[in-house]
Parts: sequence; C-alpha cells; structure tokens
Amino acid sequence: MTTTEQNNQVAKRKPVDVLKSVLKAPSVQEQFDNALGNNSSAFVASIIDLYNTDHALQQCNPNQVVMEALKAAVLKLPINKALGYAYVLSFNNSVKTSSTDPKTGREVTKWNKVPTPTFIMGYKGLIQLAMRTGQYRYINADVVYEGEIAGKDKLTGAIDFNGEKRSDKIIGYFAHIELMNGFRKTLYSSVEEIAKHAKMYSPTLKFSKDVTVESLIKLAGKDPSGIGWKGDFDSMAIKTVLRELLSKYGYLSIEMQTAIVQDVEADTRTERDNAIEDVVAEEVNMEQAFDEQEDQEQEEEQPPY
Repeated sequence: MTTTEQNNQVAKRKPVDVLKSVLKAPSVQEQFDNALGNNSSAFVASIIDLYNTDHALQQCNPNQVVMEALKAAVLKLPINKALGYAYVLSFNNSVKTSSTDPKTGREVTKWNKVPTPTFIMGYKGLIQLAMRTGQYRYINADVVYEGEIAGKDKLTGAIDFNGEKRSDKIIGYFAHIELMNGFRKTLYSSVEEIAKHAKMYSPTLKFSKDVTVESLIKLAGKDPSGIGWKGDFDSMAIKTVLRELLSKYGYLSIEMQTAIVQDVEADTRTERDNAIEDVVAEEVNMEQAFDEQEDQEQEEEQPPY
C-alpha cells in the first residue's frame, strides 16, 4: 500500500476512531494510569463519550483533545458536562500564516481560525479542590436575590445577607470561605460588575458586537441553555467570584494553584490571540491601502500613448 493510499484511509476514518487510536498509545495510557490509577479506564471512556457527542470537539486535533482532558485527569475532576466540575470545550483560536503574493511578490499575512480544545473548570470543581485540602471549615458560593442584602458594615466591609427575599430577581453573586484556623472572608459582586468583567475578559464576548453588558445582565437568572457566559451566566458568575476569593484569600494547595492558573490562562491565551489578530489585521489593511495608493500614483505618472 502506497503512502497516499494510507493517508486517504486515515482521512476517511471517523474522528472518534482517530481519538481512540490516540488513547490506545502506550505513552498516553501511562499518563492516565499515573494520574488516576484504577479509575483511568472509566475516565478514558468518558473522553470518548464526550468527543463522540460534541461536534465542535470533533473539529479539533484529537491529540490536543486528549492533552486537555489529561489536565482534568491530573486534577481528578470528571469532564461529564452534566456534573459541572470541568469541561473540555472548543474555541476558535487565531493562527497566523504567511504567503507570497504572486503578482506583487510581497509577503501577505493572514489569520485563520483554528478549532482548539481548551480545559475549563466549573465552580463545582474549584469547591471540590478546596475541600480536598482539609483546610476549609466552610465554603459556599451562590446567587443573591433582591432584598437579601440587609446592610453593610462600614468598618469591616462585611455584607449582611440576612434580608428577606422580595423577588426572584438576581442582583449579584457571593462566595464565602472560613478556614480551620478561624479566618473568614466573603466576596460579593453585583450582576452589573460581573457582566462588565465578562465583556472585558471573556475571549468569546470581548470582540463580539452582538454581546453588550446590558444583554449579559439580562441573562442573570435565566435557565441554563448550554455552557459558558451565554449558555449559563449564573454558573460562570459564581465561578468568577469564587475564583477571585480563593486566589486572594484562600488556602491554595499545589493542585488548586495549578487549576486556577490553567483556568486563567485559558481566558488570557485566547484573548491575547484575538487582540493580536485585531492589531495585525489593522496593519495589513493599512499596508494594502498604501499599496493601492502607490499603484494608483504610478499609473497617473505614466505618460499617455
């Protein structure tokens, strides 16, 4: 069989079959065994199930999908979407390519969107990791309804949440921790503050003209329709407040530090790609405009025949 025939056979294989072949590699099996021990087989089966039911993930490189799933395995967090501990989602990251224009001989830069799998942790995953440290007496995070804030201590900044709920309108989100040594801290953010944060930092929202702070505020209290800010705004808001509280005031094990860093990097990496793309696109447009002007001036300078 020729190399071309072999490549054609690989191309005809179903995406899930390609993923299975990656998971069967001895080096990959060893990594999952080291992370999960006897539970590795069940976790690998959950990867196949996730990939087989997620069309967006099937557009990604199977090797990258496995590596992102391995991050969840190392943290011992299930990637079943229904559980909400951790997810492997597909994002369209920007990849730069360069080529030479055959007419002008100039180098042309283009940015292409490439489906890229990304490990994302849910707020339940953060709570799970915190509980494993044995350093937390209490840890909680939830929504705050209209009327539940009774007041605020001006000296300590502590918020009194013992007010009577007046409606089902969500006005904010809180996270609370109390360590075994007695230290306690509560963090609260209003819906508007969370919406501004999401619009500013989320890679899927920052450059979207269709998503505004006002449209995000309207998502508070809506039943989940998916994953992410537009699919489950409340869960993302709770995770944002909890992550902020834990990273600043919580006891962080090495496991938790790794998880938080990975979660932040998942946002900033894609955000950076999009920001670079905008800058380069503007430079390319300016260069093309300059070239067109230069060509026009050359045509005007040529004498008529």
